[in-house]
Amino acid sequence: MKKFWLIFIVLIGLLSCIYYFASKSPHKLQTTNYPPTRIVSLAPDLTEILFALGLGERIVAVSNDSDYPSETAEKQKVGTFWQPNIEAIIASKPDLVVTLSFEQQKAVADTLNKLRYPVLTLKLEKINQLLAAIQEIGAATASQQRAAELVKDITDRIADLKSKFASADKVRVLWVVQVEPLRVAAPNTFINELLELAGGENVVGPAIGQYPSVGSEEILACGVEVIIQSSMDTNSIAEQQQAAQLYWSRWPNLPAVKNNRIYVIEPDTILRLGPRLPQGIELIGCCLHPDMFTQIHDVKQ
Repeated sequence: MKKFWLIFIVLIGLLSCIYYFASKSPHKLQTTNYPPTRIVSLAPDLTEILFALGLGERIVAVSNDSDYPSETAEKQKVGTFWQPNIEAIIASKPDLVVTLSFEQQKAVADTLNKLRYPVLTLKLEKINQLLAAIQEIGAATASQQRAAELVKDITDRIADLKSKFASADKVRVLWVVQVEPLRVAAPNTFINELLELAGGENVVGPAIGQYPSVGSEEILACGVEVIIQSSMDTNSIAEQQQAAQLYWSRWPNLPAVKNNRIYVIEPDTILRLGPRLPQGIELIGCCLHPDMFTQIHDVKQ
């Protein structure tokens, strides 16, 4: 009998400890609706994933810069990609907030967690992370089957494009993020992944940062055959194309300048790690291998 009571007391003590530490955890959610019916997205690529999973009717709010698909215009806005508005997020009464893991959004996620709002935080910097994020969102929203189908569609289309461009000669490419000062995409970026899938070779060598600055000597030595710049907006690509050609004319001996292979392209399809990624790879492929396409007027205007 004494042994029974000893075991009983020990069990009570263990349960008390578990309850105490669980109640002290700032990230423990007391209640969670599953599947969620009021979803908030804090990034354009996350918004595109949610819509691609058929969750549009459950999305109640998105970031200001979420503009695709067109249905996003009808959704409440909760601040920018870099500065989410916590008050607006709370006012939307979410039962799931989907965020990215970089510093500004992580701080918002931590605050929402402490307030007992369900938050799904995702790292989205490489293609494999995109595929994983789709599956995580699918699991969090009871859309696993749709997520599996979307992942298969993206991977199949990427594989087809990779195979298509594999037969072409490698093209030496410089991806320009900004020109004043001149910053470019290094190998440790998802942009580099896209370049390689499209049959390109990044002329930038290993760097400490993802988007290092480069000088005239490095530009002259790189032997770049194609220069790609992502436009600052989609309303003035023609003007930005003219400005880019004028800027690069200071290096007339570069193969890309000699052969007029400088492209300013719209950024959203390419720079968002979302379901439209295969379209972005094809767009880059149009720049690198124009002979493989009947026309590239949608790329260079």
